[in-house]
Amino acid sequence: MSRRANGEHRCDKCRMHQTLCVCTMLPKIETRTRLVLVIHRLEVRKTTNTGRLGTMCLPNSETLVRGHEHEAEPTATWPVGSQPLLLFPFDDAVPITEYAKSECPITLFVPDGNWRQASKVRKRLPGLADVPCVSLPKGEREPRRLRVESREDGLATIEAIARAFGVLEGQAVEDALLFVFRAMVERTLWTRGDIATEAVTGGIPEGAERHDPRGAESPRKPLRPRE
Repeated sequence: MSRRANGEHRCDKCRMHQTLCVCTMLPKIETRTRLVLVIHRLEVRKTTNTGRLGTMCLPNSETLVRGHEHEAEPTATWPVGSQPLLLFPFDDAVPITEYAKSECPITLFVPDGNWRQASKVRKRLPGLADVPCVSLPKGEREPRRLRVESREDGLATIEAIARAFGVLEGQAVEDALLFVFRAMVERTLWTRGDIATEAVTGGIPEGAERHDPRGAESPRKPLRPRE
C-alpha cells in the first residue's frame, strides 16, 4: 500500500489506522495544570507521534507548532497567576517535584520532536528564555515502543507528560495517560505481527482482524511469544 493510500485509511485525529482508532478510548481528564505542547513541524505528520494523544486527553491544553522556515516562531504565553515551567533536562533544571505543591496553577511547556529539536525550544520561542526548567524523576520506561530512543533515558512525549502530570496531578492521571500510550503502541505492533492479540492493552476492535490495516498484500510476520 502506498504512503498516500495508507494515509487515507488513518483516523484524522489519532492518526491510527481507522480499524484500530483509539479515539473512543481517550479519557477527558480535567486538570489544574495546563499543558502546552510545543511540537516541531516535522513531528506533526508522523503517525508514531504521541504528544497529540496527550492534548486529546487533557482539555486544559494547547498546541504550538514551531520550526517553519519562513514563519515566526509562536510566542509562549500563560494565564495570569500561573507558574510557567519548561520540561527539559538542561543543566539548570530543577526536579519537577519541587513544584508538586505549588500554590498557583502550573503551565507546563513540553517540547515534542527529536532531542535536537526539543533542545532548541528554549532559545527559539519568544517568552521561554527566563522560564524555569524542570526535569522528571527517574522511573521505568514503558517496555514496548515504536521508536528507538537516541538517549538511554529518552521517553515518548506522552510518557514524559504522564510522568510530569503524575507529580503535579496525581498517580491516577499518569496511569490514564500511560494506558492510552500502551493501547496505541500495542495496536500498532499487533499490525506488524509483533505481539499476540490477547497481549494488546484494551483489546483489538471487532473487524480489525478481518481487515489487515497494512493491506491485503502485506505478509504478516509470525507472532512472537509473550514474555
